[in-house]
Amino acid sequence: MTTTAPRFGWYGDDFTGATDTLAVLAQAGLRSMLFMGVPSAQALVAAGPLDAIGIAGAARAMAPDAMRVELTGVGQFFRQIAPTVLHYKVCSTFDSAPHVGNIACAIQTLHPSVDNRWVPILGGQPSLGRYCAFSNLFAAAGTGGAVYRIDRHPTMHRHPVTPMAEADLRVHLAQQGLQGITALHYPLYEADTGQNAATLRNALGTLLDNGPADLPDLPFMPTLLDLTSADQLASVGRLLWQQAQRARLLAVGPSSVAQALIAHWGAHASHPTPALAPSTGPVFAWAGSLSPITAAQVQAAASYQHIPVDAQRLGTDAAYAQATQRAICAGLQQGCHVLAYTGPTNGAPAPSSGASAAVAPASAALVAGVVQAQADNGTPLGRIGIAGGDTSSHAVQALQLWGLSYKTTVCPGVTLSSAHSSDPSRHGLELMLKGGQMGGTDLFERLLGAG
Repeated sequence: MTTTAPRFGWYGDDFTGATDTLAVLAQAGLRSMLFMGVPSAQALVAAGPLDAIGIAGAARAMAPDAMRVELTGVGQFFRQIAPTVLHYKVCSTFDSAPHVGNIACAIQTLHPSVDNRWVPILGGQPSLGRYCAFSNLFAAAGTGGAVYRIDRHPTMHRHPVTPMAEADLRVHLAQQGLQGITALHYPLYEADTGQNAATLRNALGTLLDNGPADLPDLPFMPTLLDLTSADQLASVGRLLWQQAQRARLLAVGPSSVAQALIAHWGAHASHPTPALAPSTGPVFAWAGSLSPITAAQVQAAASYQHIPVDAQRLGTDAAYAQATQRAICAGLQQGCHVLAYTGPTNGAPAPSSGASAAVAPASAALVAGVVQAQADNGTPLGRIGIAGGDTSSHAVQALQLWGLSYKTTVCPGVTLSSAHSSDPSRHGLELMLKGGQMGGTDLFERLLGAG
């Protein structure tokens, strides 16, 4: 496998989700690298031969016009290197809207980079407590938490930017402009074994042959696939791979797209996931997420010095931002682990959507400033953690890294990556990125490693 013919390519619509897919692929023994944007020829050479090539982006937080600009270049790159499967990686909760993170817009922009008319959309990821049955999405509230239909989920139904008001993903995506969505529901998968192993393939063939009667000229055919159990992954993966062998395929969904293909390939990790080693110095964590799950994680982080941050002042008051950076660095230089956070931790209402959108770039500038200040002081950081999808995307861009490779898993859905940078003070930095819904209450304590 070479960088000119990878088996799998993916674009993550935010950085946290992109690292989850990186972990899934690396744990299965695939040579994988996640690039911070379309990679240059020099970056591809530096990465070496790869089985899977990923690009981390921020399309989830973009308006459609900006998404088209971003994804047109991504599509051109993947058209050139021609992965057998191209995966548009979305959040496992599918939170998106017509005006921001529009998944229909992403499919329309990326589909010209492949040759297969069929576009499978996987609607669940059981490993993270995400389940799709008869096209309706269900999600656990936190790791191991109670499972809710997504439009009744305590966090996602009132997300400050993309609230989920519809559980049927066919309807949800149609509202974003995706036409002609068909579905293959999970009872078909139960029959797709032994002598009946062609059940799914035959059902798909019927869909492709007939198509939506009222939309005969669609350039592609999207099909939503249920996923309620890890036992179904191999059947789904077989269906995807069979179609990809006919013509290069665009698939949409969370990391279960990669999990399904790996289950079909029979790939297994070449060695157990390495244990998370204790940090060799102070750890800096930044929580820009407004999720109640992140708030509970902040409260439980007893080993850290806590620094609350006023999100609105951070982006508008330069003196306040500088004072906050100095306070964080002072704690780190005293040998303390430091956790700075912007969201409420006492059950208070989250800031407005405008405030939450503004905090991400301001947070990113502060994180990059702390990292640089520590390097300038001769005490470069070895490990940092960032909570919040948009915050993570902006922060990694501000750190000017060109790539991330897999190091280990902190907990399901949360990866510790190793940074690749032309700046020696940032190359090798251990970086944890996590979405607001990911991780157990002890996540930040886990980040410190075994004592």
